Amino acid sequence: MNSIKTALFIVIYLLVWTPFFGQSLPNNATDEVILDIISLEIYEDVDGSKEFEDVLTGNLNFKKQVRFETKDYNTDSYYWVKLPLDLNKNNNKQWLIEFYDQTIDHIEAYLPQPNGRYDTLIMGDQYPFLQKTLRHKNFEIFIDPFLEGRQTYYFRIKSHTYADIRIAVRSVNRFVQYSLFEYFLYGIFYGTILIISLYNILIYLAIREVKYLYYTFYIFSVGLYAMCVDGMAYQYLWPNQPEWNQIAHGTALFLVIFWALLFGQRFLNTRVRARKIYKAITAIVILRTLLFVYALLFDHSLFEWRNIEIIPMLLIFYAGIDVLARGYKPARFFVVAYGVLFLGFLIKALLNWSIIPFYILSYYSLHICFLLEMLLLTYALSDRVRILKSNRDRALKRIIIQHQQNVELKDKVNQELEQLVTQRTKELQEKNLLLNETNKKLYLQTNEISKINSILDLDNWKLKNNIKEILQDRLINKNLTIDEFKEIFPNDISCYRFLDRLKWSEGFECSKCGNTKYSDGHTKFSRRCSKCGYDESVTSNTIFHRIKFPIEKAFYILYVVNDKQHKYTLDDLSELLDLRRNTVWNFRKKIEKVFMENEGTRFKITDLFTAHLEKKG
Repeated sequence: MNSIKTALFIVIYLLVWTPFFGQSLPNNATDEVILDIISLEIYEDVDGSKEFEDVLTGNLNFKKQVRFETKDYNTDSYYWVKLPLDLNKNNNKQWLIEFYDQTIDHIEAYLPQPNGRYDTLIMGDQYPFLQKTLRHKNFEIFIDPFLEGRQTYYFRIKSHTYADIRIAVRSVNRFVQYSLFEYFLYGIFYGTILIISLYNILIYLAIREVKYLYYTFYIFSVGLYAMCVDGMAYQYLWPNQPEWNQIAHGTALFLVIFWALLFGQRFLNTRVRARKIYKAITAIVILRTLLFVYALLFDHSLFEWRNIEIIPMLLIFYAGIDVLARGYKPARFFVVAYGVLFLGFLIKALLNWSIIPFYILSYYSLHICFLLEMLLLTYALSDRVRILKSNRDRALKRIIIQHQQNVELKDKVNQELEQLVTQRTKELQEKNLLLNETNKKLYLQTNEISKINSILDLDNWKLKNNIKEILQDRLINKNLTIDEFKEIFPNDISCYRFLDRLKWSEGFECSKCGNTKYSDGHTKFSRRCSKCGYDESVTSNTIFHRIKFPIEKAFYILYVVNDKQHKYTLDDLSELLDLRRNTVWNFRKKIEKVFMENEGTRFKITDLFTAHLEKKG
């Protein structure tokens, strides 16, 4: 595997690197020379015990690491770098040395002086930004213009993360040109991020869909991560906080992953379309958050575990592919966007591994892919709205077509109904004529029936009189059994009606004021005096006043007591009427009291029903 990488590197180096960077020393014919770690003479100080005196005495064996790879970098070691330069005093250009990797923690630069001695310059992102030679994101060292001939520069480098030891020797004019153009590109990049963020915030404020808010947070996180990678955050946001700068990169990367997962869940609606993936993403979000909190509070070295971010990124990328395969069209640009982002990470990784050469497009590949991804995701959101609008338009079109069909069907039905109504009207007219004739016949028959009814009413009246006489005869002259008596008075209503007819047979007279006018009372068969308002029940001032058992049984007890032919004892009546013996005895005593008050006169049964217990005043 290593031999394949080496061969690939040699081919790329011969095809790409050599035409641009064939010279190792600056002169008037060139403006810059860029040297990577495999082009420099390196010595690895494993225990950090070597001093600059060891370098001057030649105790360090500097050599080029032709097969050096990223995995070979040891964060516990100090790396000494030797940079020999042939300087021409008559050269009319001002030169400087620049380190591209602005995340290196510590750089000790030993600079030759015209008097043969060395000055020391300390740089690194663990020191305040204002300590730099130039207010630039990278580390620059000016070459003394009075030096000439072969001069050797030494650098002692230590970093807690991988240090991309890439050194550029360029003229000041070239540096100014390149740095201005670079900052101009950064302005375009971060300005685009700001514009896209403001655009999505406005959309969120307009439609209140939380996915736009998540996407805005994701874009801001990408911008913050890019600023940490570029060194712009250290220059402009926290120049006096080197401690925070050490962990800002890991924090920004966590925010990128966190908001990317939340946005992906919302955009793809995995809760509905891919339930298992939704649960997996939720678990990843929780675990990644817990790891971030632990790293922030207890172990900052965990921020260097950047390779684990491939897991959530692959998961959300797979989620997009899965949802797209299920037929969700807006996911197509989502998949393309994350595909472009993966391409940017791949190119950046290949560049760090020195598999592909260093040039502008490869160095800024991640920025370009970030920008393309944001544009594609923004278009994906717009495409989602367009698809929803298209679906709505198609649904509206189907509704219109259905409405037209309904109108046509309604017109057809109306025509059929009109024909049917015309036909029915004609039939009704014919039936009306027939009905008129039938009505005439019915009128004649009705007259005949009325005559017959008159005759029947007369017969009924006579029959009722006969029945009344029969009932009176049966009550007065005959000995009735309980069953026969129940046929005459089957319930309390029949008893009250009979009592009402007897009590007020000669008209109503108020027992309070003597008024003869009344209205219906509150209870059945009661009468309310229209003058004093006294409400008199049908049983008031009768022998049945305030009885506590059914009135039809009281009727029969009265009937039996008045009729001496019945020889019922109290026990017989109690068993026959299903009443307590004391109840029968009390009511019987009440009846006998009426007899005694009237000197034992034997009343007619109808008089007994209305006999007063108390004489009127």
